[in-house]
Amino acid sequence: MTKQELRQHIRAQKREHTAVQLAAMSQEICNRVLASATWQEASILLLYYPLSDEVDVRPLIQQAHRQSKQVLLPVCKGEELELRLYEGGETSLKEGAYGIMEPTGPLFDVRQYLDIQLAIIPGMAFDKAGHRLGRGKGYYDRLLPKLAHTRLQGVCFPFQLLDEIPTDQHDIPVHEVIS
Repeated sequence: MTKQELRQHIRAQKREHTAVQLAAMSQEICNRVLASATWQEASILLLYYPLSDEVDVRPLIQQAHRQSKQVLLPVCKGEELELRLYEGGETSLKEGAYGIMEPTGPLFDVRQYLDIQLAIIPGMAFDKAGHRLGRGKGYYDRLLPKLAHTRLQGVCFPFQLLDEIPTDQHDIPVHEVIS
């Protein structure tokens, strides 16, 4: 299958599950992330604010904030993702590109990207080798090379974890996939 055919296949799979089923799977995935040693040791985290069809990691955002971890969320700026500090609560978010809630906190300096210990990465699909299929805009393809010292954890629903997905030379695999 091509990347576009795979995206269509995954979207169809998502429609076969109810919101309640996706929420239950999301909670289980969050529990696994919270139990990981990487999560427990990390003090600076990159997360994402989920779209309605993505693994809901809002509990992770809230838990990290309660634990006084620095939480960074991406903001779409043109063709790039910039990282901003999440300062807590819905009032520190505003709707941005593609209807995604984005933080209004201070910009995280690109020179500090080496300090990010854990990044939780969404995807349309992952394979068992950690390759990621995104939505096709390339935002994470451009961000991930800047996170060379960061532990990358992909999160996805079980039906999004495939044996193999098509990859390009520039694709950067995640270190681990939690589904």
